[in-house]
Amino acid sequence: MDRVETAGFADLVVRDADVVDGTGTPSYRADVAVRGGRIVSIVKEAAAAGCQRPRARRELDAEGLVLSPGFIDMHAHSDLALLRDPDHSAKAAQGVTLEVIGQDGLSYAPVDDRTLAEVRRAITGWNGHGDDIDFSWRSVGEYLDRLDHGFDGEGIAVNAAYLIPQGTVRALAVGWEDRPATPAELDRMRRLVAEGMAQGAVGMSSGLTYTPGMYAPDSELTELCRVVARHGGYYCPHHRSYGAGALEAYAEMVALTRDADCPLHLAHATMNFGPNKGRAPELLALLDDALAAGADITLDTYPYTPGCTTLVALLPSWASEGGPERVLGRLADGAATERIRHDLEATGSDGCHGVPVEWETIEISGVTAPALAEYVGRSVAESAARRGESPWTVARRLLVEDRLGTTILQHVGHEENVRAIMRHPVHTGGSDGILRGTKPHPRAYGTFPRYLGHYVRELGVLSLEECVAHLTGRPAARLRLPDRGVVREGYRADLVLFDPATVAAGATFERPRTPPTGIPYVLVDGRLVIEDGRRTDVLAGRAVRRTPA
Repeated sequence: MDRVETAGFADLVVRDADVVDGTGTPSYRADVAVRGGRIVSIVKEAAAAGCQRPRARRELDAEGLVLSPGFIDMHAHSDLALLRDPDHSAKAAQGVTLEVIGQDGLSYAPVDDRTLAEVRRAITGWNGHGDDIDFSWRSVGEYLDRLDHGFDGEGIAVNAAYLIPQGTVRALAVGWEDRPATPAELDRMRRLVAEGMAQGAVGMSSGLTYTPGMYAPDSELTELCRVVARHGGYYCPHHRSYGAGALEAYAEMVALTRDADCPLHLAHATMNFGPNKGRAPELLALLDDALAAGADITLDTYPYTPGCTTLVALLPSWASEGGPERVLGRLADGAATERIRHDLEATGSDGCHGVPVEWETIEISGVTAPALAEYVGRSVAESAARRGESPWTVARRLLVEDRLGTTILQHVGHEENVRAIMRHPVHTGGSDGILRGTKPHPRAYGTFPRYLGHYVRELGVLSLEECVAHLTGRPAARLRLPDRGVVREGYRADLVLFDPATVAAGATFERPRTPPTGIPYVLVDGRLVIEDGRRTDVLAGRAVRRTPA
């Protein structure tokens, strides 16, 4: 970083960058000047043309580096991490400048005191219990305000947009029971969604293999999606099956949102488990037919084959009815426990996507109870063999002694499906990153550099320009952000500089928190949050609210 003594009209100018602007068009060489958090000047081929070059108080020589918009993580689980960890290098170091949180139908607003306590218990495995957080908010707007203030009123590490969590809304209006909502309860859910959208949410999420969101019939979801659509938002479902019934579940969401006239964004749109090996073309054909018929559909994926969730999520839905305490009660009941085991191992529970569980594919990635640390990094089957016990005995012990807080990796994906889906024109990038646990999924720390390093440079699955569009301009369009996601004059200066020859994910399954390489500079709102590859103390992130329809 060079300093110019004479004050110029810009705060920062990036000299001689190879600009990949987020639109998918070919790159170009340019000087890019930033002032007041926005791009104020782009001078193409400035040095070669001999034209007047922008001046600024600080200059950055970007020779050999690509300048692109900051990456948008379309599926993040940083709902508490943004408030807990001012550094947040897990995402900032990857070049992420905006995360979309409130995912999978469960998050922390809107709530009342009862629902907040229940949700905190239910998703301890995703975010921790949050004992270090002051849960002073109750509405969506109050939560977004809290993100704006962040740490001591200074903000958060990167920007964040919020999806109204449909499961939390149902817990607040109906409870955790498996029953239809009454007309009055449905009216209340409509009001809660409308209020959250008016307060700045960008859409609504569901977790339709998680309680209590999974208890909502399509008619209820359709009514809520109509509210979302009227406010200019989109619906982001974790649908009812990623396994035996995956294609049917995708088709259900397409039909539902077509009926509601609501844009659809398919969360972590994978084709996993044995029954779906090689079947990505069938999913893409389904989407192409819907798109040709006028549907508004996008999707996100992470560039890895294993998935990640909580151990309790595998249980059949009947075992999870009523909330966490009811689950623990059933796990203490011999008859109920045997029924759970049979559903998991013999018939395939709906929590395990209709596929009988293969314990050798279930790796323990994190526990909340220190006494259970020995299980981390091993599959349930491996721990069972070491102890001379059945896999279900080990799994049940973890569920009970860890109070449902255990996280897992599921090694059930297929590389050919991953590559086929990421090539699709409506694809965007999302980490689905769970940041807690001793051995979290490396996607939380490596998704975006892995796209650029492994799938662009090493494999050529996408061109550099295509990939950057998937990670920037396309998600910004889905979020309806009029001034982000593209390198363009007047747009927000959320930018990343990376070396296309060296950018790579450092995170591995053995060392999942290793930082990436080849990303020396990241700007949020025109301020350097990563400089020379190191995190600065800048907290330039804020809540990004929905643009009115």
